[in-house]
Amino acid sequence: MDFPSELSRQVTRVDRGLDQLLPPAATPPARLHEAMRYSLQAGGKRLRPVLVLATARLFGAKDDAALPAAVAIECLHTYSLIHDDLPCMDNDDLRRGRPTAHRQFDEATALLAGDALLTHAFALLAEGYAAQPALANALTRELADAAGSRRLIGGQMADLLAEKKPSTPAELEFIHLNKTAAMIEAALVLGGLVGGADPAAVAALRQAGRHLGLAFQIIDDVLDATADSATLGKTAGKDATAGKTTFVRLHGLETARRLAREHSDAALAALRGLPGNPAFLLALAESMAGRSR
Repeated sequence: MDFPSELSRQVTRVDRGLDQLLPPAATPPARLHEAMRYSLQAGGKRLRPVLVLATARLFGAKDDAALPAAVAIECLHTYSLIHDDLPCMDNDDLRRGRPTAHRQFDEATALLAGDALLTHAFALLAEGYAAQPALANALTRELADAAGSRRLIGGQMADLLAEKKPSTPAELEFIHLNKTAAMIEAALVLGGLVGGADPAAVAALRQAGRHLGLAFQIIDDVLDATADSATLGKTAGKDATAGKTTFVRLHGLETARRLAREHSDAALAALRGLPGNPAFLLALAESMAGRSR
């Protein structure tokens, strides 16, 4: 398998799907839809939607079948980034190498664009799987759980509460498991559900997503402490500026790198236990572990 070429093909498929499944920019009110597209089309690694497509394919589903779920999770992820960057949250000026939505437009437009992307994610699941109501229900339940007050939003709240005060390892793991790992776990599970994975395979996907998400966030902490803004495409060093507890701050740089590797290895072990040939998923997980931005 030529991993870079296959990854490029999958990212291109996601980008085409985003263009197809989002309202056109000229749809009234145009400013809102321009802001939605601005944030979604700023690039990014597209890891979550690619995980959906690749996992669905592993279980026998075609890309077209998994595309609504893949686009839905990218819409939801992008909404979370827009809101994360707002002045009331991280107050960031740079995302994916471009001005954040509230800088490019204004704070109210950014807020509404995030709200609209969140809503659109669930509309995509309802419409894209209308002919399979049991699947539509399962996908909606999975994404809603991952994005709700006990996972993604709860993790963001805990992250804000942890600013400028020390956190325990358990508190930090709660933040990372929910603010970051929940959506990576959901991406793998959504793909498995579209492909008809059995309960044992779904459990393995959850385990892989949990470890992969923790590794991804620990690496993010390492990069925030060691890389520059031009490399990251977002403001470097903002965790230290905000006084946040990170894996680097709590454990030190070398231990953080070791923990990231351990979680990556655990994710790879879970993926190897899946049926079929998970070669692309394994290569993608390895690339996430070795990323530099």
